[in-house]
Amino acid sequence: MSDTTILLRAAHFAARRHRDQKRKGSTAEPYINHPIAVAELIASIGRVTDSLTLAAALLHDTVEDTDATLDDIGREFGPDVRAIVAELTDDKSLPSEERKRLQVVNAPNASRRAKIVKLADKSVNVADIARDPPPNWPVARRRAYVEWAILVVAGCRGTNAALEKHFDGLAAMALATIRG
Repeated sequence: MSDTTILLRAAHFAARRHRDQKRKGSTAEPYINHPIAVAELIASIGRVTDSLTLAAALLHDTVEDTDATLDDIGREFGPDVRAIVAELTDDKSLPSEERKRLQVVNAPNASRRAKIVKLADKSVNVADIARDPPPNWPVARRRAYVEWAILVVAGCRGTNAALEKHFDGLAAMALATIRG
């Protein structure tokens, strides 16, 4: 499968799976905009051209947030993309606080590709919380999310300096915006 084909297939797969979902912000934008933004950030700021990493970025929430399975990902995109998506998928049977704790604990041991996706994912989420937070999230919850994202990203350091610097700027801006 060519690089272009895998990326277009991943975008199509993610769009189909996320078709009825919206982001939590007040604008309720289509959810698919999130994985596209993550992949675009990896390519533009991170200068990553690896199609497997970019495909995993497009697919990173499909198993966690839709009826897609890791077996579906493996069948469609092969074992490498499946492995990256598996590293990025939280176990939804666990309580939220445990899932968050595990992200912090597991980040340092993730593959380079998974760390790159995680850096971009946290960057997009932090930017969204500053720009268009979920209307029902009080200031304390928004601040807690950004502070937690900083801990997750700490475990991804040394992977992509440009993405790390970008995240740092977004996190600082978000905390300043949240604190008013």
